[in-house]
Amino acid sequence: MKKSDESEKLGRRELFRRGALAGVAAGLLPFTGNAAGTARAATRAEVKRYVTLGRTGLEISDISFGSSRLDAGEEHLVLDALDRGINYFDTAESYRGGDSEITIGNALRGKRDKVFIASKTHTSSSEGRASMMRSLEASLQRLQTDYVDVYFTHAVNDVGRLQNPEWHAFVEQAKKQGKIRFSGMSGHAGRLIQCLDYALDRDMMDVLLVSYNFGMDPKFYERFTRGFDFIARQPDLPRVLQKAKTRNVGVIAMKTLMGARLNDMRSFEKDGATYAQAAFRWVLSNPDVHALIISMTGVGVIKEYLGASGWTTAARGDFELLKGYAAMNGASYCRHACNDCEGACPYGVPIADVLRTRMYARDYQDEKLARSEYALLGQGAEACLTCPTQACAGSCTHGLPVEKLLAPTHRMLS
Repeated sequence: MKKSDESEKLGRRELFRRGALAGVAAGLLPFTGNAAGTARAATRAEVKRYVTLGRTGLEISDISFGSSRLDAGEEHLVLDALDRGINYFDTAESYRGGDSEITIGNALRGKRDKVFIASKTHTSSSEGRASMMRSLEASLQRLQTDYVDVYFTHAVNDVGRLQNPEWHAFVEQAKKQGKIRFSGMSGHAGRLIQCLDYALDRDMMDVLLVSYNFGMDPKFYERFTRGFDFIARQPDLPRVLQKAKTRNVGVIAMKTLMGARLNDMRSFEKDGATYAQAAFRWVLSNPDVHALIISMTGVGVIKEYLGASGWTTAARGDFELLKGYAAMNGASYCRHACNDCEGACPYGVPIADVLRTRMYARDYQDEKLARSEYALLGQGAEACLTCPTQACAGSCTHGLPVEKLLAPTHRMLS
């Protein structure tokens, strides 16, 4: 068979996948980004850089503690992170049914002056300030503190939620009472760009917590997509991050591992360089991002993740690892924030949000987190159980067969 015929048969995406993985196996360079980086690799895993979080003035660790998967009784993980210099702890009322906040509160009791704590609440477009205040006070009780440093309206995917005047009245009241210092918005799925633009243009938030990884950055794909139909679909995200930086709004990245299928890359990692560290360095090399949070589920991963602390550039070999991961998982990963599927469902199913919760269950192997986040979606994908049209078929510009994924996700998580 001629090479051109073989190429045609395999398809361009499969050729890219094979070529990228071969490049990882054969071309990965040693972990020697620079002299400072080499020295870091040999030192104790700890925070090596603190950054000023925009207008808040908070000096936080560049890699900080995400607790969406923190269970009751895991105070030792919080304490290990603190011992290694992490001083920013992110949680939410919905994480582990409140256990995440309780665990953080237990671990940090008596250490409140050494740390910054952020929590979140899921607000609706019609919720009143009294309800929001009750949610905040319940979080404060679980956290055993009388204030949080940043309080987010959680998982915003609808501008209507930002337009609710009750949120703004609540924030003003809570700040006056000293219960929160700064307000924020978190977002990682449908209508992300629209919501971020709305919040920034009206100077509504002090901090943004936003989904951002190399797979959402056009600059990553520009290095190898010539001749391939493998393109980034979130060209506006770098623009919005830059806007936030110019307005001195704090920017913290989450979802930095593009699905976090870490074991897929272990056989390609060499000389102490890991895929996670490469992904973190990509995020932290963007000057418009102040810091990142990542779920820390064990002492081993805390050590691994902090291996990227202090870096503001990529290390040699990082790109090959990231390219290989994209080749292996790019065709199955839902880029939740691209939202190209919006409007495809005549029943209003939030496709991107549903598939995000599916990622928690399938990729993270964390059905508990998936169920709690799915519950926030209301009816979720219930309509897909009896849908006669499958109008969403073909709506994913990345080729995901969403019409085959939504109903099973509902059955799994409801």
